[in-house]
Amino acid sequence: MRIGLDARYTTDHFPGIGRYTLSLAEALAEPGSNHTLVLIVDPRAQRGRYDLAGLGLLPGVELAEAPVAPFSAAQHLVLPALARRLRLDVLHSPYYIKPYLGLPCPSVVTIYDLIGWRFPRALSRRGRLFYRVSMALAAHTATRIITISESARADIAHVYRLSPQRIVVTPLAANRRFQPQAPAAVAAVRWRYGLPERYVLYVGSNKPHKNLERLARAWRKVLEEAHEASAGAALVIAGHEDPRYSEVRRFVAEHALEARVRFAPNVAEADLPALYSGATVFAFPSYYEGFGLPPLEAMACGAPVLCAYASSLPEVVGDAALTVDPFSVNELAEGLVRLLGNPVLRRTLSERGRQRASLFSWRRTALETLRVYESVW
Repeated sequence: MRIGLDARYTTDHFPGIGRYTLSLAEALAEPGSNHTLVLIVDPRAQRGRYDLAGLGLLPGVELAEAPVAPFSAAQHLVLPALARRLRLDVLHSPYYIKPYLGLPCPSVVTIYDLIGWRFPRALSRRGRLFYRVSMALAAHTATRIITISESARADIAHVYRLSPQRIVVTPLAANRRFQPQAPAAVAAVRWRYGLPERYVLYVGSNKPHKNLERLARAWRKVLEEAHEASAGAALVIAGHEDPRYSEVRRFVAEHALEARVRFAPNVAEADLPALYSGATVFAFPSYYEGFGLPPLEAMACGAPVLCAYASSLPEVVGDAALTVDPFSVNELAEGLVRLLGNPVLRRTLSERGRQRASLFSWRRTALETLRVYESVW
């Protein structure tokens, strides 16, 4: 079988989708497969942190150039013609912007969540229209839909009135590099980003559903009321920062919290395992996630996790994290104090977290994805 995987999304503009696509491609390319993996790339794109060139050198992997941008209308002509020329048996689009008509083979699309439906005000009026039309086209023209949690599958089936059998769940996994790091590596990362020895870490974007303003309010409450537990600790907010959402920075400035809240918007991928490993607590208060990869990565690195009891997150963390109501500042603060002040609980969750993370693997995800390809082929 010749499998086409649209890898034009492996750029810094699509951080989460890029990580999913690269991790899936690496697992699909492992020796032992009887299939050919064809990675479709835009040669003009700036790769940034994602490099596919090495994958193209592996047996059973081909790189095919498609000099067309993901949002270009031209892709609806270019990709079907390319699929025909490459003799693809299936085309997998890891994003809902995909060719909707004219493909010579079955198509698979990955839909991670329905954030645009759940939180439409995060989009402009034009953006909402584009999102709804494109998502509906993707959902109804794909031969099979892949999603990443049972929570997301229920949302997709409900909104688009689809049979759940058309939607297959293939959970994500932490990359193998996410494991507890040596003290020297942790110390080097702390020095590089100017972090104290004890810190509460968040990794992710700053979009509204990530709930960072409540996390900042909870942290202020901890600083004011739990001096012993929070002594010397800082809240570190790391990950992609969208300048449209400045509420957290404004809150920090208004309450003079700059010394106890650090922003690290451009953490290198190579530094993330040590950053997770050094965290006293990893906090993830998001109230809507298709999966929630950062808590899984944190658990794989041995960080004790505090996260929201919402959407897909309980599926990911199981009993290996302390879960709280994401809409309650008091519960968030109480959870932080409980973890910061209880080393025994932190050790327990660290051990449980590593065991939980080991249940997820990209090898398993790749095998389940291959079964989807074979079912439509």
